[in-house]
Amino acid sequence: MNNRTIVILFVSMLSVLFLSGCIEENLNSTTHDNTANIPTSNNNNVENTTNVFSNDKSGETRVVTDSAGRQVQVPLKVKRVADTWMGHNEVLAMLGADDRIVATMFSPKTRPWAYKVCPAYYNAVTLSPTYDVEALLATKPDVVFMPSRDKNIEKVSNLGVPVVEVNFTDFASMKKCFSDTANVLGDEEALERSQKYNAYLDSKLESVRNISSKTPYEERPKVLHLVSLSPLCVDGGGNIISDWIEAAGGVNAAEEVKGGIMQEVSMEQILKWNPDVIILSVNAKSEEKEQIMNSESWKKVKAVKNNRVYLNPEGAFIWSRAGAEEALQIQWAAKTINPDMFQSIDINNETKWFYKTFFDYELTDEDVQKILNSQMMPD
Repeated sequence: MNNRTIVILFVSMLSVLFLSGCIEENLNSTTHDNTANIPTSNNNNVENTTNVFSNDKSGETRVVTDSAGRQVQVPLKVKRVADTWMGHNEVLAMLGADDRIVATMFSPKTRPWAYKVCPAYYNAVTLSPTYDVEALLATKPDVVFMPSRDKNIEKVSNLGVPVVEVNFTDFASMKKCFSDTANVLGDEEALERSQKYNAYLDSKLESVRNISSKTPYEERPKVLHLVSLSPLCVDGGGNIISDWIEAAGGVNAAEEVKGGIMQEVSMEQILKWNPDVIILSVNAKSEEKEQIMNSESWKKVKAVKNNRVYLNPEGAFIWSRAGAEEALQIQWAAKTINPDMFQSIDINNETKWFYKTFFDYELTDEDVQKILNSQMMPD
């Protein structure tokens, strides 16, 4: 083999090695670029998904504290609400959330004014007092409001549905409950309405108490809040019933009764209390008032002797109980229990203003009179 041939072979081998290196380098370079592009593409998709998720917020949650002090995780956007506490159903309407109620304890028969004032209730499923959990969950609520006494709290919670306990026993805890409810609903309108309501309640409590506080406790009229005649039940002490009676310048005649609301008592006990004023509420209607006024036993009671037996107003809910119309109850009770002291209260105008402001509904004069006289609406 001559020298020229050797040179040619050497150059050829170098060329092959060079080209192989270039190809390998290009392959490595291409493979690296593609590998880099795949996660970059995936990261872009993740970012886009995160951005859409963030804007929609349909799957996000937040933690709220309920009346029992429990930390509950609820959706950021609460669109479907179930409520198993009757009085609290009205609170949702007052906060502007009646169109979100999918399950209610109200019915057109039992709460006709609520359905007239807030027709959105017709879109909700009516639950019975002994409701079935499956029927509740079938309405697919985002959140369920339940009174602390509801035996299904743990069962519903364990099934993965957020349960918010609601409860109040006086005006301070009532205001907190309304604010907490607005916080769960999670929108500006509900928060603003709760603030406006609480401010209105505070102003009325202050104005009424400024007058009633001038009357010594021992000189105040004894007021019996009568729930029903058969069985004979009254509202005892340690609850919001006593609060509005005392704010209005009275004393709960049944304050000594333990156990709070709807406690069964004897006629002998009522004769012993001998109340100055009797207010009929819940199951005690005009027929019961007539029965009391014509009963020989009841005629021995001072309130009956002096014709001071009254029907408690009843609108979207019963004014005297755990509902939004407590703010009206204070004023009506003050004017009813101590009419001479509270002549300036115009309960008709206050009722109209309240319904317009918190239920977006214009009451007629006839409507107001029916509510004040606890009359169901005609069909």
